[in-house]
Amino acid sequence: MPGDSLTAPVNKLSYACHVLPSYAWQWLTRRVPSGPVHLIIALANHFEPSIVPDNGSSRAPRDEQERRLESWSREYPKLAGDWRDHDGRPFVHTYFYPAEQYDRPLIQQLAEHCHAGWGEIEIHLHHGLSAPDTPANTRRQLSAFRDLLARDHGCLSYLDGTGSPKYAFVHGNFALANSANGDFCGVDDEIQILADTGCYADLTLPTAPFHTAQIAKINSLYECALPLDRRSAHREGNDLRRVHSPQIFPLMIQGPLMLRPSSKSDKAGIENGAITKRNPLSISRLRLWKQAAISVQGKPDWLFIKLHCHGMDPTQHEAVLGAPMREFLCALVEGAQSRKETLHFVTAREMVNIILAACDGKEGQPGNYRDYRLQCLRSTPSSSIPQSVSAVKE
Repeated sequence: MPGDSLTAPVNKLSYACHVLPSYAWQWLTRRVPSGPVHLIIALANHFEPSIVPDNGSSRAPRDEQERRLESWSREYPKLAGDWRDHDGRPFVHTYFYPAEQYDRPLIQQLAEHCHAGWGEIEIHLHHGLSAPDTPANTRRQLSAFRDLLARDHGCLSYLDGTGSPKYAFVHGNFALANSANGDFCGVDDEIQILADTGCYADLTLPTAPFHTAQIAKINSLYECALPLDRRSAHREGNDLRRVHSPQIFPLMIQGPLMLRPSSKSDKAGIENGAITKRNPLSISRLRLWKQAAISVQGKPDWLFIKLHCHGMDPTQHEAVLGAPMREFLCALVEGAQSRKETLHFVTAREMVNIILAACDGKEGQPGNYRDYRLQCLRSTPSSSIPQSVSAVKE
């Protein structure tokens, strides 16, 4: 088609128009503290055992999914076990598992890996791929998967230890609240549905480079502006600040979005916190994450760094389970003192708890607030659990 050749340049121009004004303003007005800082680091793992690289409509065979998960559960503790943060915790993952791909044995195996101290499971969702989804179906999928995770696998959390299960969320293909020009979603009022079904935080952004769903608000922790039932309600909102408890959920927890200058070993590019084969973790990237200065206003020495990866993608195996990850963890931990950093490796839930504590004016060690408001209560798995995706699939 004649217009296809224009798609990439148009997307890049749109992306630049969204991002660059905000980026320039932050560059002029934000400063990283010159003294000691606490780095609160979370890794959102878009965890899809069925992933087939470069083919989003296909799924790997069931035995391959099982093999991948078994390998991960065995190899990750070997990789990360030696490197601990200030609180003695390992570098954990938050496993955002696709609701539309519910599989009882796989989820249970992952839950056991998490209960052993290697992370927590939260909710991921791909929908609206071949046709726009509906609000009713989205609400049903989220509610059903939420209840399965909490009731049958001992996952998710509860506000102040009571009430209905709460969860964190990542949208598949970054298209939160129908923000990708109608693709990969179809549900304008998705933020309201998330709020209604117990979502306390969204960790979708930033998007992949030049993605149409990228919004102008970057490097921020914030409440969405009301009303929540409009398309892309997360495009604007009020930054979280100290001594001002947030009232509108889900909170928007963004990862770093920075421009990466060229160097002898690398070209200039976009830093979006993604862990990939092309862009493995490194201390030079850490400097950019710190420069993003994502914090609760009034508490600049608590810096929040949300990274993301696709841990089950076999093409990314080396980046997430190989030497680059091992070398980064070694350099991160061993060099923290010289960089005036106190490290805190956290799950998404723990990160939000620390954010809430900062908003409430709490002081001291951020690690003391890992269970501040959202608390885990494990339940006993039931035997009456659907074995397949049919439990939550349309």
